[in-house]
Amino acid sequence: MVDYAGSSRSFADLLNHLFAAMTKPDGAEYSNDEVSSTLREQGEQISPSYLWQLRKSKKDNPTRRHMKALAQFFGVPGGYFLEDEVTDRVDRQLEELRQERIRLAAIGGRDDVKLMALRAGELAPDRFRLVQELVEVVYQQQQTEQAAGRK
Repeated sequence: MVDYAGSSRSFADLLNHLFAAMTKPDGAEYSNDEVSSTLREQGEQISPSYLWQLRKSKKDNPTRRHMKALAQFFGVPGGYFLEDEVTDRVDRQLEELRQERIRLAAIGGRDDVKLMALRAGELAPDRFRLVQELVEVVYQQQQTEQAAGRK
């Protein structure tokens, strides 16, 4: 079995970790069929049975193209499956997100805000500034509308 990210974790371990950590908004895991269907819509052919094989370690040597498509689906950097420092950083962020989801669920908060912040943290500095500016413009527009009595 091939080790990925310079650790004892197999590709199956890393992929299953993403399935468990990056769930649908209702908290349910994506199915192999859902992932396959979404990837097919994006022009990447990964069958549900191939995903099952990857997740069960029946196949353990996916192409870089497949790894990139899976990383994009789950919203993690392309190096997640290959670079141990990327894997470790993302796993720490995913754990922070999991903890935040638990905390937010207890108080009825929104975890989409945290997810957006974690993804923004992966942007290049110039693109991060663009996101900050966009949020500020939208926020100021909302404040103006609320002050004028509109929503």
